[in-house]
Amino acid sequence: MSLKNWLAFGAHADDVEIGMGAAIKKETESGREVIICDLTEAELSSNGSVEIRKKEAEGAAHILGVKERVNLQLPDRGLYLHEAFILKMVSCIRKYKPEYVFAPYWVDRHPDHGNCAKLVKEAVFSAGIKNIKDPNERNAHKVRNIFYYFINSTERPSLFMDVSDSYSYKIEALKAYPSQFVKRAGSVDTPLTNGYIERVEARDKLFGLEAGTLYAEGFIPEQTYVTKNL
Repeated sequence: MSLKNWLAFGAHADDVEIGMGAAIKKETESGREVIICDLTEAELSSNGSVEIRKKEAEGAAHILGVKERVNLQLPDRGLYLHEAFILKMVSCIRKYKPEYVFAPYWVDRHPDHGNCAKLVKEAVFSAGIKNIKDPNERNAHKVRNIFYYFINSTERPSLFMDVSDSYSYKIEALKAYPSQFVKRAGSVDTPLTNGYIERVEARDKLFGLEAGTLYAEGFIPEQTYVTKNL
């Protein structure tokens, strides 16, 4: 049985890698097709530029085996519940027809991450409604579930994935963003340039401790996760 697509949304390039980079690598190595959709070009970032961030994002996606990475070019720091934004995301969901969609957890110090979660929830619901028309006239598609991953939040997940075997690729993908995570001459001091990758790794080790493994990534599903047997 072939594995069905995953579609992972982030407000900015590197959000998805921070939250679930190892899970993506684990799934792509198993044959699943994973698509990343960045909502903005992160044009207001303190460090780097749109051009630099795009190249870094492409490099990270290659490391993780992502099938395709797209950018909807929505406004950085302007991710509000506008119908036009939701319809762009609806069209993206209908194009790739994912089984599961992923988004940042809605509680986060960066407002764009929480707003991304709200937009994803709206878009997933609208994508399944036949009479909602999108600009590309694609047919309705119902997603089975939304899973929220963690960027800056410290909430306790309700679902863990053992990512011990693929974790080194997550670190490699994060290091593909030196403009964000490396303090260099001329760069602005931000939380990301002060040991951020090490803190992400520490969190995922803690998740692993709770899950009984070396590394784990945590998720919270939108709908109760149902299985036929244990």
